[in-house]
Amino acid sequence: MKSEFAERLPDGWEHFSRFFFALGDTTRQKILLIFEPGEEICVNDIARLFKISRPAVSHHLKVLRRAQVLVCEKRGKEVYYRVNSRHCVDVMRSVHDFLVSRSGPADEPAV
Repeated sequence: MKSEFAERLPDGWEHFSRFFFALGDTTRQKILLIFEPGEEICVNDIARLFKISRPAVSHHLKVLRRAQVLVCEKRGKEVYYRVNSRHCVDVMRSVHDFLVSRSGPADEPAV
């Protein structure tokens, strides 16, 4: 048992809760999935794809931005979003490495 994790998170994990919270909502998952690699999409184009209000889309984008899943840039009157791939990969790599370091023979998949 690793009782120290009942008291504190592993180093570097402090920001993970926002990341996983942001991806815990199906609408936010759908927003993330509409992006092609390296693509930037303006808020209006994102809002047109969903059957929810523009303020609701803006809320979901704000959650994704705060979690660093998306980054944005204002150009004139439009705000463009793109996936923060580096951050997403870093978070998933950290979780993967943690799980691999704690897996044992009982965790091997059945053949």
